[in-house]
Amino acid sequence: MKLTIEGIKNTSEWEAKGYSLPKFDRAAVEAATKANPFWIHFGAGNIFRAFQANVVQELLNKGVLDRGLVVAEGYDYEIIEKMYRPHDNIGALVTLKSSGSVEKTVVGSIMESLAADSANEKDWARLLEIFRNPSLQMVTFTITEKGYLLRNAAGVSMPGVEDDFAAGPVLPKSYIGKVVTLLHERYVNGELPVAMVSMDNCSHNGDKLYAAVNEFAKEWENRGVCKPGFLDYVNNASKVSFPWTMIDKITPRPDAKIEKILADDGIEQLEPVITSKKTYVAPFVNAEECQYLVIEDNFPNGRPELEKAGLYFTDRATVDKVEKMKVCTCLNPLHTFLAVSGCLLGYTLIADEMKDPDLLRLVKRLGYEEGLPVVVDPGIIKPRDFIDEVVNIRIPNPFMPDTPQRIACDTSQKLSIRFGETIKGYLARPELSLSNLKVLPLVFALWLRYLTGIGDDGKPFELSPDPLLEDCKKYVPGDIDSLLHRKEIFGVDLFEAGLADTVKAYFAKLNAGNGAVREVLKTL
Repeated sequence: MKLTIEGIKNTSEWEAKGYSLPKFDRAAVEAATKANPFWIHFGAGNIFRAFQANVVQELLNKGVLDRGLVVAEGYDYEIIEKMYRPHDNIGALVTLKSSGSVEKTVVGSIMESLAADSANEKDWARLLEIFRNPSLQMVTFTITEKGYLLRNAAGVSMPGVEDDFAAGPVLPKSYIGKVVTLLHERYVNGELPVAMVSMDNCSHNGDKLYAAVNEFAKEWENRGVCKPGFLDYVNNASKVSFPWTMIDKITPRPDAKIEKILADDGIEQLEPVITSKKTYVAPFVNAEECQYLVIEDNFPNGRPELEKAGLYFTDRATVDKVEKMKVCTCLNPLHTFLAVSGCLLGYTLIADEMKDPDLLRLVKRLGYEEGLPVVVDPGIIKPRDFIDEVVNIRIPNPFMPDTPQRIACDTSQKLSIRFGETIKGYLARPELSLSNLKVLPLVFALWLRYLTGIGDDGKPFELSPDPLLEDCKKYVPGDIDSLLHRKEIFGVDLFEAGLADTVKAYFAKLNAGNGAVREVLKTL
């Protein structure tokens, strides 16, 4: 059994082992896709293979679509050369159920894989050809938030950007330079419409993509190195759109336990590849069962009926509300509570914390009792249903190898959004009282206690990376008042909000000696 076109032809063998297979005429779909591609995706990583590629397969199986995907990788070309092509762009998706079972799917919806490398003459010529085709409706991205940066934190241009500014749309070196060169090709061949859709997990992602593309277009026009009018094209919403999206699905690194399950089924050549750029890829991906993709419905050249596979299409304001619901109330705050308390209690797996009755009770109280009264309700997804799924399915999933130590990274950067917005919501509603908030101020106190670097057992532990770590550590345990005033950390001045005394009282109890953290959790 091999993950190749030839290898999956013996369908009865695969189905006997519990695999769902592609149910469409691959040769016909491949021919149609290459003739008239409608969707090209940049970023050939795990989230794409587990989510977007599987969505397209579902719609191909249903007959909703008659064409598949084209994927391009603009950072690590070895993913294409060493993983996609040897397997004919076919991979296995193992969906990890909270029950401890797995669901196995052979995904064959990717019809073409390309290296977005201007030095690769064949692949680059094909990319230009795709962008010239009037059939292209959407260009999507999962290249991480850093992929849209033209400069680093120090203001220094990213590699290749200045060269690309000077050269114009010819043999670009930077990631965004490649994307804008391809978009320029679409412009010079009839000003063809297209949607440029970031699907990366960052706030207002469409704006980040637009800002990078627009800066390139502006530089090129100012320097006279592109066809005049390109900047207007980029800024004409009837020609080029940059929708906002909210994506939510956990796709951990390919797991050795999952590899063994597949190998025991008889699948060959499952060995992962670690590229020279340290990307870890395998012929399979493992992912949680829950997934959300909410997309601003702004597609100048039309779009496929992806809602028939569970995706949401709505307006920009609703996308923003869904993100706020997730980040400020229903998921991220619960994760942060579990992160700091888990580090103090010696946990190494978030899922294990959900078996702890004290932590489970407080997670539910934080979400249902303290967060829901001020949740931003997007209308298309019920916040209570979202929390139900988070608490009962997602976080307890034993297959999810998320650790409190990883989630505790950059906590100083997260508190203002994950908790400060809830405090502001209470302050804005006269009928709500801050005195009802018990777990939320406890999270702040737990973070201060975490900053001491001493666990509840009295033993030191390693603090996770955080840009303000050294700055904040100097305030604990002696001068936490100065820290509690800082709006940029907590979203509000906790003294002005009337929560500082509660946080300080908790902090004192949490520092009462070994076992004090557990006692406070149990008491509350």
